[in-house]
Amino acid sequence: MAQATQKTSATTAVPNDLEAFFMPFTANRAFKARPRLIARAKDMHYYTPENRPVLDAAAGLWCTNAGHNRDPIVQAIQAQAATLDFAPTFQFGHPRAFELASRIAALAPESLDHVFFCNSGSEAADTAMKIALAYWVAKGQGQRQRFVGRERGYHGVGFGGMAVGGLGNNRKAFGAMLPGVDHLPHTYNREQQAFSKGEPEWGAHLADELERIVALHGDTTIAAVIVEPMAGSTAVLPAPKGYLQRLRAICDKYGILLIFDEVITGFGRLGHAFAAERYGVVPDMITFAKGVTSGAVPMGGVIVRDEIHDAFMHGPEHVIEFFHGYTYSAHPLACAAGLAALDLYREEDLFARAKKIEPTWYDAAMTLKGLPKVLDIRCVGITAAVDLASRPDAVGKRGYEAMERGFHDEGIMFRIVGDSIAVTPPLIVSESQMGEIFDKVGKVIKALN
Repeated sequence: MAQATQKTSATTAVPNDLEAFFMPFTANRAFKARPRLIARAKDMHYYTPENRPVLDAAAGLWCTNAGHNRDPIVQAIQAQAATLDFAPTFQFGHPRAFELASRIAALAPESLDHVFFCNSGSEAADTAMKIALAYWVAKGQGQRQRFVGRERGYHGVGFGGMAVGGLGNNRKAFGAMLPGVDHLPHTYNREQQAFSKGEPEWGAHLADELERIVALHGDTTIAAVIVEPMAGSTAVLPAPKGYLQRLRAICDKYGILLIFDEVITGFGRLGHAFAAERYGVVPDMITFAKGVTSGAVPMGGVIVRDEIHDAFMHGPEHVIEFFHGYTYSAHPLACAAGLAALDLYREEDLFARAKKIEPTWYDAAMTLKGLPKVLDIRCVGITAAVDLASRPDAVGKRGYEAMERGFHDEGIMFRIVGDSIAVTPPLIVSESQMGEIFDKVGKVIKALN
């Protein structure tokens, strides 16, 4: 065992030393060799410590849908912190939790009327899975313990979400996942779908793979299917036309619960409060996070269909119905931020605005078609992804260099997924800023080797 050494005291520590922070989903060594630091933000821009503006073409991490540091949200958080900093929601409650739950339920499809709060999309996915398992036990069908996810799907980093997720790099270092999980094929085919605007025409038949999985395992063993209406973290894979409707029909056929992971697509990203509304499909549960507070305070949750909620409401009234929750479920500051964000979305009509500007956004994205190294462009709602050709000897290096060039040279932030660039700005993006985003992305691509 290594010898213990005395740490630098707090009084002599370097305040901006980068070593102590073990950064998430980051190439730590490369970052610390050439940092990309952000000191403040407002509306559509971040600002470096040197006060250099950086256009936010990623809405932070798909979450600042109303833009950064919006005054109503900031003021709501400040006022709440001065009034009620924390209140437990185990056996107690505070008014804002009930108010926010009612507001979110009112936005959800009909019959999804109950909201279970947590603190992130990862917690929301695991919560939805636990609700599904406990529901089937309550219904006397405890043998339904299998889950079906999808290749290239992302449902957070909890062990449940990783198990149903389908991104290899998120799984391979962590050994065995939850047992009893199968995966649908992903919905992307470049030959059939390249440079499509919105939902591609090809691919609805891929939902029929659920029939094969049911035949393999037996319909009475499957608790739920969980999918993203748009797979975001894998670089924007829109659902093919008719795909989600077919999934719903197959789930109904075999009595399987359908969960929509709307952590990214919720709160306006696809032009509606939830993507379920865009596609006219009512799932049994919806997970959400990110945009519910416009990223200002961590919050997530699961919206649950009445039938599922009501299945728990039996037995003695003094007994806990569902043994699950988090210390910070429905944290007062998060609830205040969520209520203020929902007010902003409503007052500025940001969901409808996103739907209205969608064609302009698509046209702006497609201006990059034909650039060297661009293999495909996909867009749906106010999202877009640009696939770049990989270097045979260094897959992902071109994407990383694009991110670095964007931040340091062009003053723009976007997400990268391997050698794909994902562009997902706040919903307040103007038409001129759309042009600016893709002009900057184009310059970055042209400068790559």
